[in-house]
Amino acid sequence: MMSSRLTIILRELMTAERPITGTNLANLNQVTTRTTREDIKRLDTTLSDNGAYIESIMGKGYKLKVINDRKLRKFLQSVFREQVANEDSIPKSPEERTTYLIRRLLLGEHYLKLDDLSEEIYVSRSTVQNDLKNVKEILNEYGIQLETRPNYGIKLKGSELKLRFCMSEYIFNRSDEEIGDDFIAGTELSSLSKKELDSIWKIIMIQLEKNKITLSDIAINNLLIHIAIACKRIKSGHHISLFQTELQEIKKQKEYQVAKKIVTEVEEKLEVNFPQAEIAYITIHLLGTKMLTQTNAGEEVVEQVLDNEMNQLVMLALDKIEEELNLDIKHDQELIMGLGLHLKPAINRYKYGMNFRNPMLADIKKNYPLAFEAGVIAGLSIESKIGIEINENEIGYLALHIGAAIERRKYKSGPKRCLIVCASGLGTAQLIYYRLKANFEPNLNVVGTTEYYKLHEYNLHDIDFIVSSIPISENLPVPVIEVNAILEDIDLSNIEKYIIDDKEQVYTYLKKELMFLRKNFHSKEETLKFLSRKASEKGLVNDTLLEAIYDREKVAPTAFGNFVAIPHPITPESEETFLSICTLENPILWKEKPVQLVCLLCVKKDSTEDLQSMYELLGEVINNKLIVQRLIKTDNYDDFMSVLDPLID
Repeated sequence: MMSSRLTIILRELMTAERPITGTNLANLNQVTTRTTREDIKRLDTTLSDNGAYIESIMGKGYKLKVINDRKLRKFLQSVFREQVANEDSIPKSPEERTTYLIRRLLLGEHYLKLDDLSEEIYVSRSTVQNDLKNVKEILNEYGIQLETRPNYGIKLKGSELKLRFCMSEYIFNRSDEEIGDDFIAGTELSSLSKKELDSIWKIIMIQLEKNKITLSDIAINNLLIHIAIACKRIKSGHHISLFQTELQEIKKQKEYQVAKKIVTEVEEKLEVNFPQAEIAYITIHLLGTKMLTQTNAGEEVVEQVLDNEMNQLVMLALDKIEEELNLDIKHDQELIMGLGLHLKPAINRYKYGMNFRNPMLADIKKNYPLAFEAGVIAGLSIESKIGIEINENEIGYLALHIGAAIERRKYKSGPKRCLIVCASGLGTAQLIYYRLKANFEPNLNVVGTTEYYKLHEYNLHDIDFIVSSIPISENLPVPVIEVNAILEDIDLSNIEKYIIDDKEQVYTYLKKELMFLRKNFHSKEETLKFLSRKASEKGLVNDTLLEAIYDREKVAPTAFGNFVAIPHPITPESEETFLSICTLENPILWKEKPVQLVCLLCVKKDSTEDLQSMYELLGEVINNKLIVQRLIKTDNYDDFMSVLDPLID
């Protein structure tokens, strides 16, 4: 069988008109050039028996030479059949290899040798060593260590509870695209037959229905997997432990009785004895994932869920989002209820140290970067209030609710609403009023005119901005556009920016002097240090920017996939809003993701700018592979902007 890396190389060589360099082929497979040279040798040996060979051209690269077209075509048909039969069986990217290694370590009872692992996944020993750096970082989040023993290999070390949490996410609960049932075959979990898993599922469903507990589909799947893992681990002599005080507290919950009933039936069916701590462990699942029954989801439910404490927590988060991003979603009742409903069980999960993976996380980050950023802000404000860390998976769930609120606001929004503040009397105010109507109707609704001293009488949450002929130093919840008493063209131009959702405003944030293309940096740290220094040299930020960027990275990595990262400080650090761009000759690893386009985003302190257009543009870039590849290849500002032009227009 030909490995996926060799297939990719062959595909590229077949479609290329000119020789392809080893560096380009290495980038495609995200391996070293040395590994690529070995791959080329293996592929050439295979092709030499099948009507072709690979020519190495000094200083230019590699080219496919076909001797017997019929023989090669027959070979390609067999490769295709193998590919279909073994789709996704071998990990290709650093991300997939990391996942593979975590799974192998979780399922291994004994030490694993690096040479054996490298042979399994067709990479060099040094590539495995590099991947293990990511493995260590991820396992550290679960409180699990990687133990190395000379001449024996590597093995995992950690509490049984933490190993099981990690197992539930990395063995079963991954996306359909990744290695699934085939991986489990032949491991210690393969002794759980489909019939036994079905039995556990039926037991869970019957008990949930009898006790009127409603769980999401994902939560039921998690519970099933955890019980399945527990059965196998108990039979192998592995038990979890809980502090006695925690155990007593859990036993008081009504969900403990439900867990007890589930366990009694599972014990009978699978001939295994669950200790008390194991029952408590299942109770934590029921506590951590329960939802209210949907039969009477009216006022009573809202009152029951959003008690005063929870309501305050939600409003604290929304206030912080409004303060930093100016999204105007704070009064969305559906959002308030949705966040409250979500946070109550989420806090239960964190109370007992349960970290569930969010299967939609990558898609949320990629498609809703603004909502995700709002989720980060909400998570940090909740963390500061109750002392419970909200991790990236949970932030993703918060972002779903926030994203829906942003979309609702877009759907409901009609023309922009403004209020005129004027100190020169009614005549001047009327002149401004009619000039605005003449220029901007129907896109603008002028709700009225007022003197400054009467401004407090208006509900400013119902308007989008203020047009004022006098300076207003007071900190208001909406933008203030200062104009001349007799409106000039420059005044109308400034007002227009707030009325029309004009993506062209993004051009003002992309500065030529802060665009650095095709750089030869080798790490995230080197890239961020360079961009921070350049922004500081221009007098846009102070020396605390880099530290603030790293503080934000600790909450959740800003690599969004498709070779794009959008790092930014955890709180605004600059005197004006700007984007600093850096493209790289070769991808660097950003947490687990390869990155080649870095967009450092700095938002002005106390900004009231509407940055929706900029976030939408960044979202479109993240989602467009062709655009990203074209941007990476540009080597000057004008070419870079011309690639962006279709998205901005």
